[in-house]
Amino acid sequence: MAPKTNPDKPAHLNIRDIPRSTLFRLKMAAAAEEKTVKDLVLELVDQKIQELEKKGMLPKGKGKADG
Repeated sequence: MAPKTNPDKPAHLNIRDIPRSTLFRLKMAAAAEEKTVKDLVLELVDQKIQELEKKGMLPKGKGKADG
């Protein structure tokens, strides 16, 4: 039997093999906006998901799990 997951519990994501230049630019972009890298990445991912939902390429979600 599969374990039950709690949608309210934060998950972890590791991304490997990011080009150093991209990671550097990501850190610089986050600093420029006075955000953490995590917050900037979450914002960018959320924007992309919303864009795909508007285009009908993804089913409409119930919104952010954290708020």
